[in-house]
Amino acid sequence: MRTTRLVKFLALLLMAGTWFLSPPQLHAQEQSGSAANATSVSAQASPAATPDVRQLADQLRKLQEQVNALSVEVNQLKNSNEEAHAETRQLRQALYRVTDQNALNASGAGTTAPSDPYAITGTSMSAANSAPSNANPSAASAGAAQPEGVPQENGSLESRVAALEENQSLTDSHVQEQSQTKIESGSKYRVRLTGIILMNTFETVGSVNNLDFPETAAPAEAGGTTTSFAGSLRQSQIGVQAFGPEIAGAQTSANINFDFSGGFANEPNGTLMGIPRLRTGVFRMDWEDTSIIAGQDTLFIAPLSPTSLSSLAIPALSYSGNLWAWTPQIRIEHRVELTDQSNLLLQAGILDSVTGTPPLSTEREPTAGEQSGQPAYAARVAWSHKAFGRDFTLGAGGYYGRQNWYFSRNVDGWAGTVDLTVPLGRYFDFTGAFYRGRAVGGFGGGVGQGLLLTGMIGDPTTDVKGLDSMGGWAQLKYRPRTNLEFNFAFGDDNPFASELRAYPQSYYYYGPLHPRNMTGFANFIWHAKSNILFSVEYRRLQTYHLDDDFDPANQVGLSVGYIF
Repeated sequence: MRTTRLVKFLALLLMAGTWFLSPPQLHAQEQSGSAANATSVSAQASPAATPDVRQLADQLRKLQEQVNALSVEVNQLKNSNEEAHAETRQLRQALYRVTDQNALNASGAGTTAPSDPYAITGTSMSAANSAPSNANPSAASAGAAQPEGVPQENGSLESRVAALEENQSLTDSHVQEQSQTKIESGSKYRVRLTGIILMNTFETVGSVNNLDFPETAAPAEAGGTTTSFAGSLRQSQIGVQAFGPEIAGAQTSANINFDFSGGFANEPNGTLMGIPRLRTGVFRMDWEDTSIIAGQDTLFIAPLSPTSLSSLAIPALSYSGNLWAWTPQIRIEHRVELTDQSNLLLQAGILDSVTGTPPLSTEREPTAGEQSGQPAYAARVAWSHKAFGRDFTLGAGGYYGRQNWYFSRNVDGWAGTVDLTVPLGRYFDFTGAFYRGRAVGGFGGGVGQGLLLTGMIGDPTTDVKGLDSMGGWAQLKYRPRTNLEFNFAFGDDNPFASELRAYPQSYYYYGPLHPRNMTGFANFIWHAKSNILFSVEYRRLQTYHLDDDFDPANQVGLSVGYIF
């Protein structure tokens, strides 16, 4: 319709231009023979008029040719548009036929089982579940598994239907993105707000050090109950990401993250009013194969953690073999492509030498690690290779940090770490980590115990020694669908009991001595939607004493999260 109107308008414009620009010719056609003679005489009297008329006629002829060419092109475009609409109708009809057949199977009309044992009955699997994850994404989309009994009309039609669905999804995502209200920043660069609103409810049998996210079991209090039920939003998180300009060929970005596990408000029901707490915040410069990171970040020599929604404030299995810390650091990372399927990651940096000691006042004072006058040093190398479309990764790291516990009593803290990620076929993954170290209580090693003392820490005659410890954890993940996963994990931390027995006065600094702490859990996490999570978890803790007795605790938790 628009094409026809355009052609008519151009034709009308041409006619009007011809009439306005050529009054002498029209007038001459209305005159008699004598008028023609007069026109000839006038032409002889004005010889310059003839070239002007001829030039005008040439211009009109060229304009007519351009209009004709434009009309041909418009007609061709119209025909192509009609063909495209016809093809779209055919693809839509084919898609309706497939959808109707799927609905028929879902209603129970079909008796055959889905071709994939984990497929949702009557529904085509997504590309991630219908084909091995190392397959070409477009091929996986085009050949998505269908329930048995659905005929495959032809490969070309399926490819077109898949392409149509993919384009529609892409268009919808762009429309949704544009409809969102963006965060305004003080600069022209993009800023994004992220986070999770997480509700945890939990029933605990036994005493623990922290009801919200327990790390160790504790002796039952005299006269107290051993069973409790509670809920909390303290593990909710808020983050801000900023994307900056390119500097020296590097893309710059920054992020900062908070939660509400920094303590309690000193007022009625204050345990429900979590205080905001800084977790991490970094500035990054990323080149193609090299990155520089500066800020407060996780412990990069121990990059893995078990999967749990019941323990976000502190990584799961902390003080049970999982080293962790949020510490100021500056590090450099370099990636080396070995082959198309494997690569090498090299990391090295300096860190604030943390010791795990709480602040002694409201003013910041140097810790024992900071009093050494030097930073801590860490490095890690990791080799990755593609397996089942995912990364098989083996990493090894090392850490050294000197601590000065007053009166020139120096302790050398160190740790060696190994981390492993192994894809086990299409549905299973194994992850784990192991460490061996000394004076690593600041990273949760040694059940948070890092020192051995012969007396009070403030006494200059007290001997101070670093506590040796070792530990690790392992997790098996089973993911039958992209939106559902089951996790089974166990961690164990073993400070050397012989050293603890030789230094019983260490009690005065760290509290009751623990020669071992074990934690195991099992959970499932269901993504009802991409941003809505549900999880149920069972956790058991066993914390040992020097007399080989232990305190047990069990907790069952329900978590509901909304990611934004």
